[in-house]
Amino acid sequence: MLTLFHAPWSRSGRIVWLMEEIGADYDIRYVDIYRAMSGTGARDSANLHPDGKVPALLHDDALVTESAAIALYLTDLHPNANLGAPVGSPERAAYVTWLAWTAGEMEPAFWGKINGTAETDPDAKKRYDASVARLLGALEKGPYLMGERFTAVDVMIASALAWGREYVPESDLIDAYLERVSARPANARATEKDGTPPAEAVAAQAA
Repeated sequence: MLTLFHAPWSRSGRIVWLMEEIGADYDIRYVDIYRAMSGTGARDSANLHPDGKVPALLHDDALVTESAAIALYLTDLHPNANLGAPVGSPERAAYVTWLAWTAGEMEPAFWGKINGTAETDPDAKKRYDASVARLLGALEKGPYLMGERFTAVDVMIASALAWGREYVPESDLIDAYLERVSARPANARATEKDGTPPAEAVAAQAA
């Protein structure tokens, strides 16, 4: 049995999307989290994540946390979904590299852009520019980040790009990519299951 601990309108939404792409049976446990940017929310005692964050995936008695680890775990668990790359396959090295790069390099680089560090720190700007260049280089070969095939890498990265589109340079290539992946039926189903947005998100939309 697969159980996903998920907070609405958070980064765990990409795992809801991935689960819908896979097509496996799963349950969603909606939990609260502390949201640092707004200072709202709180740790939820019902959440099994050891840090009180999301996502967390419970597979029978096994707990997996952190988005990249969950993506790798799920695609290895469901190879027939063809969203990963099996051990020993020619694509495996690139696949695990992209997943690790997303969490370890791209997200910190983009956070530097969001919090303004990339505007004042030359090293942060260099890191951000390198991340954007790597994404554009992959999409120029496209149509997906690993070439012709849509994978969990696209779920991870497209969800981040869509959330922070205003912090990414204007690019017809990126816009076309986001339109392409967002049109997938699994993405629409995931959006329906995401849950009730937090109050600050509702207020931002109304402003």
